[in-house]
Amino acid sequence: MNISIVTAQEEHYKYAQEICDTIELSALLRGTGIAKRTPEYIQKKMETKDAVIALENGNFAGFCYIESWQHGQFVAHSGLIVHPDYRNHGLAKKIKTFVFTYSQQKYPGAKVFGITTGLAVMKINSDLGYKPVPFSELTNDPTFWAGCKTCTNFEILKSKEYKMCLCTGMLYDPAEKPKIPPKHDFNVRIWNRLKKIKQALFLPKIF
Repeated sequence: MNISIVTAQEEHYKYAQEICDTIELSALLRGTGIAKRTPEYIQKKMETKDAVIALENGNFAGFCYIESWQHGQFVAHSGLIVHPDYRNHGLAKKIKTFVFTYSQQKYPGAKVFGITTGLAVMKINSDLGYKPVPFSELTNDPTFWAGCKTCTNFEILKSKEYKMCLCTGMLYDPAEKPKIPPKHDFNVRIWNRLKKIKQALFLPKIF
């Protein structure tokens, strides 16, 4: 595969609808909640150069965008998606690594965070130096949390006063020196067990 990852801009507007459809379909197949975005929103991110896109010979392969909060003190990477035709080749990690480096250049000193239910994304974040944190360590900007309203799990988040949900919060603070030796390896079995515990606690029980 000859896939290129570049900063998205106006010439990539034509992929906005396909990006939205791919994100939504992926969430439906996984049975997970997702904050929906419109093609217009995706195009706005491209216009401000707050997005990256992966392409192969003009075909859409993957995408991710950046959001900034509290005057650039926090940034988040959202909408990470790989087209089904390009999965299982490590492309998600390449996109995430690209946008992680790019966002630090564009927003120097910003804390990078994310919330996710996806174990694969947690693994990538962990490899990049993120650590699990309570929601209280993330941005307190209400606009960020308002973006969760289209997620199927929003009522859980609201009922817990925005302090916890099925998602796990993860944070990279550039001011913290990396630990030597490095952090413990990401243990999928442990995180999968924690995810199931959350689901048992928060999701309605069907009898």
